[in-house]
Amino acid sequence: MAAPTAGACCKAWWPLLRNEPDITAAVVAEHGLSEDEYRTILNVLGREPNLTELGIFSVMWSEHCSYKSSKVWLKTLPTEAPWVICGPGENAGVVDIGEGKAVIFKMESHNHPSFIEPYQGAATGVGGILRDVFTMGARPIANMNALRFGAPEDPKTRHLVAGVVAGVGGYGNCVGVPTVGGEVNFDPAYNGNILVNAMTVGLADVDKIFYSAAAGIGNPVVYVGSKTGRDGIHGATMASAEFDDATEEKRPTVQVGDPFTEKLLIEACLELMATDAIVAIQDMGAAGLTCSSVEMADKGGVGLDLDIDQVPQRETGMSTYEVMLSESQERMLMVLRPGAEDIARKIFEKWQLDFAVVGKVSNTGRFIGRAGGEVVFDIPVRPLVDESPEYERPWVKTEAPAPLGKIAAPMDHMEALQTLLAGPDLSSRRWVWEQYDHTVMADTVRKPGGDAAIVRIHGSNRGLAVATDCTPRYCRAEPEAGGAQAVAEVWRNLTAVGARPLAITDCLNFGNPERPEIMGQFVGCIQGMTAACRALDFPVVSGNVSLYNETHGQAILPTPAIGGIGVLDDLGRFADLALRREKDIMLLVGHTKGHLGQSIYLRQLLNRDDGQAPAVDLSAERRNGDFIRNLIVEGWVDSCHDLSDGGLLVAAAEMALAGGIGLALSGPNDAGFWFGEDQGRYLIAVPETALGLVLQRAEEREVAVQTIGITGGEALTLNASTPISIAELRRCHESWLPGYMANA
Repeated sequence: MAAPTAGACCKAWWPLLRNEPDITAAVVAEHGLSEDEYRTILNVLGREPNLTELGIFSVMWSEHCSYKSSKVWLKTLPTEAPWVICGPGENAGVVDIGEGKAVIFKMESHNHPSFIEPYQGAATGVGGILRDVFTMGARPIANMNALRFGAPEDPKTRHLVAGVVAGVGGYGNCVGVPTVGGEVNFDPAYNGNILVNAMTVGLADVDKIFYSAAAGIGNPVVYVGSKTGRDGIHGATMASAEFDDATEEKRPTVQVGDPFTEKLLIEACLELMATDAIVAIQDMGAAGLTCSSVEMADKGGVGLDLDIDQVPQRETGMSTYEVMLSESQERMLMVLRPGAEDIARKIFEKWQLDFAVVGKVSNTGRFIGRAGGEVVFDIPVRPLVDESPEYERPWVKTEAPAPLGKIAAPMDHMEALQTLLAGPDLSSRRWVWEQYDHTVMADTVRKPGGDAAIVRIHGSNRGLAVATDCTPRYCRAEPEAGGAQAVAEVWRNLTAVGARPLAITDCLNFGNPERPEIMGQFVGCIQGMTAACRALDFPVVSGNVSLYNETHGQAILPTPAIGGIGVLDDLGRFADLALRREKDIMLLVGHTKGHLGQSIYLRQLLNRDDGQAPAVDLSAERRNGDFIRNLIVEGWVDSCHDLSDGGLLVAAAEMALAGGIGLALSGPNDAGFWFGEDQGRYLIAVPETALGLVLQRAEEREVAVQTIGITGGEALTLNASTPISIAELRRCHESWLPGYMANA
């Protein structure tokens, strides 16, 4: 057999589905497998695979499912802490939050499907991450997302924004889980490959957490949820290849979601979980029935026998290949205790969902499927998993950019502020989050638009803070600093509302790892993340890697999106960015050097993207954050906002806009001071009566603090500049995105 082309894109399997072809080099290449990988398959089986077996290997060994280019580096991330119940390796991470409760959460990508079919791609991304969480026994209580689109002037961007936002809202709103926050960013690097990263947070009892390891020889394996169709076949393989001119041909690989069925599935699963019927449970996500079966068998060290004829199917004449590789949505696989089938069946039929016994746990260690009474695939489980490729890709360190040098301000600071607030980078995202239902379930305490969302732990006065963040332009310039900054920024977002940060999930979005410069970006970001997680006691408990995010060799910006959770022990003591009262003193916390390299100021006002990324001093980050959090918990802070994109003056304006109260600011007439993006900083408003105590505390803890203004009035004033009314700032801030989306 001639050597297949490594990394070839799956786009020609449709003619192969019903007639078993010879396994030629072309067929192997169409399944995204290299010559060496196919040779390993021959060694595992001791023979040539049939088409279904080849399909099973192709999805299990895809980048999306096997992490073959990334797992050697993922193993270096810190994943443990006394409060971590379950780290990476399960459907989602689990963290103990005290009082018998656990938080279960994860973030995942649905990038390629969302570019091809924005509504369904985004919607099924939300559905998939919800299943990752409730399959472990948690009731989902909050959704987040991190969305990145191309340049506003790109002809596809407006269509993609509209479709993705509608998909996120359409699924989340219908399923009844609040979407409480996230990010929306624009950059030309995403023109050919947008990013849709979805995060779900759920609550469970610490003694009622469910795992996926199959157990109990002879125990029934059951299929529940929706029927299997032909949508999403080879979705995992498609997500493991870069785009080219044939992108539109991949539309059939995008799944179709039904949020109403998902809602029924949540309730049915949680009802069954209240019994003792379930031994193991796994959602059917990427690679569908194949991946769920193999993962359950491998984790349990057992075999699995499936009867394909018993799988509920919504289309006639489906081949075994199609059934095993379909990524139809709203489906789960379970191992039940002997004799529990009738109990489970009644529950799922009550919720009008399919229920079928499709197999049993075996002691053979093999993954076997039968159709029409004949064996149609027979693969040893452990080699299928253990022999999956693990590559140490060559990588080169990203060359550090030259220092920025002196920058001449192109306009006065107040004009610059208005320009920034009215542009695509810093304008209000209200148009987006007003399409999301953030009030359903009635436990949302802090709506979208702040540093972190806050959701009440139902029936208590405690809360969870949730945030997502990343600054890809920093990661492009200096990957290690950018990776550290992404973690630190989320830690800071949680701290700014008074929460105690506990753990993170990640969604690592990069280009083609076979290019050493791209692999170098990945390695650098992982190294920076590792350092920040260790310094901040902020372990990684779950996540996702999305590679090959590029089109015609043009990669996205390296984007290690971070989602974090923290706990608030008393919802009577949390901070918000909104100014609350007049005559509060505004304090800048943290050192300000005026760093403009890679800043929004430089990008939007000077059309430049050069200079170094801002340095991340992790010891100062920890010291400043602990100082801020203690002040909030003790009740000394009226308002708090972390400083990030746009720097100090933008943060001050956002606080004034959120509270409808003006500000009089004073300080050096220097663009770096007002717009620089130095890290580890906060802007707080404190009552005048608390000023002395705060300054004393800062001196004792060696935290830099300076007074920069006072609240009051209906305008923002800087030194002796002409005041800008809050109403005018609001008009600038909130007009760009609705105007852009309306200007078809």
